[in-house]
Amino acid sequence: MSILDKFSLTGKVAIVTGSDTGLGQGFSKAFVEAGAKVLGVSNMPSTATQEMLGADKFQFIQADLSTLDPIDTVINTCLEKFGRIDILVNNAGVIKREDTIDFSVASWDLVMNVNCRTLFFLSQAVAKQFMKQEAVEGKSRGKIISVASMLSYQGGIRVPSYTASKSAVKGITMTMANEWAKDGINVNAIAPGYMATNNTKALRADADRSEAILDRIPAGRWGTPDDIMGTAVFLASEASNYVNGFTIAVDGGWLGR
Repeated sequence: MSILDKFSLTGKVAIVTGSDTGLGQGFSKAFVEAGAKVLGVSNMPSTATQEMLGADKFQFIQADLSTLDPIDTVINTCLEKFGRIDILVNNAGVIKREDTIDFSVASWDLVMNVNCRTLFFLSQAVAKQFMKQEAVEGKSRGKIISVASMLSYQGGIRVPSYTASKSAVKGITMTMANEWAKDGINVNAIAPGYMATNNTKALRADADRSEAILDRIPAGRWGTPDDIMGTAVFLASEASNYVNGFTIAVDGGWLGR
């Protein structure tokens, strides 16, 4: 097998949460282009993603990931449509911006439920499915990739629940890798820098905050979903079989400043 063959996802099946726009749509596109089939999961229909990628390669279901209720349906739907699961990308996320002194219980619970609680238990369910599938010597049994954040490393401003949840994603990634690496399951995370997505719309609309952010990014620009695609394919492929429990920053140099 050549080194480029190790990056191929031909024959693989991925679940991508939050697949209707932004990074989730980018992950789905990257995986399909690398040869995989994808089940997208989001609280809005991923019709634009399906139109872009084709229904033979990309199917989707609509689900509210603020509760654990859809997990069995997600697993069963993927198995019914594609017969197996090889990759999970925990991309779905929610952010609430409010002064910490006034932050509400409702905002705290919503963010933690989507970004942390459902992420953990969906990962657990997928890992159980990986363990049911036949292991092939020398190959990964499955890949779990979670989307962390710059706020896995920093405190942020006016986003206490988001910071807590993304710090938890980094820690949970290490914990799962510690236990599941021996089973041939790779668990890693990607920490995007400041990306031009729906979650940063308010920041980009604030001229002063946007300028302050851009001044600190050595690359001098906001990131895009395209900037994440290569890292996602690497972590989903056989090329990353000895990468376990690590959170890779794709941030234009933000953390280096």
